[in-house]
Amino acid sequence: MVVVLGLDTASADAVVGVTADGEVIREARVDPGPDGRPRHSQVLLPEIERSVEAAGGWEAIDRIAVGIGPGSFTGLRIGIATARGLAQAREIPIVPVGSLVALGRGISGGGGDGKPLALPVIDARRGEVFAALIEDDCTERWPPFVAPPGELADRLRGLDRPCLAGGDGALRFAAELEAAGATVAPPEDPIHRLAAIDVCAVGEAASEAPPDQIRPLYLRPPDAKKWLERDGGVPGG
Repeated sequence: MVVVLGLDTASADAVVGVTADGEVIREARVDPGPDGRPRHSQVLLPEIERSVEAAGGWEAIDRIAVGIGPGSFTGLRIGIATARGLAQAREIPIVPVGSLVALGRGISGGGGDGKPLALPVIDARRGEVFAALIEDDCTERWPPFVAPPGELADRLRGLDRPCLAGGDGALRFAAELEAAGATVAPPEDPIHRLAAIDVCAVGEAASEAPPDQIRPLYLRPPDAKKWLERDGGVPGG
């Protein structure tokens, strides 16, 4: 039996869970606070401890799977630093999980012949999206990239198979994606939000890596760096 602790902080949600041979033992998703701000720094460790306790304690955990993005710069730093610290302190193997791949697995329902390609789309702000195209077996036909929605739509028009889009970026730019031939799931569909079971499932099949080699997948500079470049490299301009 393989017990996986999974966590992801690429989005505004804090996602934590634990599975045993793919079966959920505990799964949690903590929404942003009343002010709309993510609560990763406040809730991540308590949710991890609750999940580990549900699994039988740290001695029961075989590996830690952590989402590496793309997504929120600050959120990813918190999640990855937490996972790396736990892996080193507890001497537990750790694996990186692409957040778009995990979201894509949820969109496809775990994959299977005859299903549409999964198109996970995360709203990257600045009029752009983070996206990837995921095959039935959770491999990447299109590795993660950042682009305006119009550019993503242009790429979709050349596909040889239908695709199902999910994620907050798919909802925001549903008109553009549907005009290009994609199907966007209804807003109430749970596939639009990342689930810990999918982080764990992708992580169970992933290759282990040294903790210091687990790094965020940044597809563009953070806003703070752009502001510094704009203001001549001087904080406060």
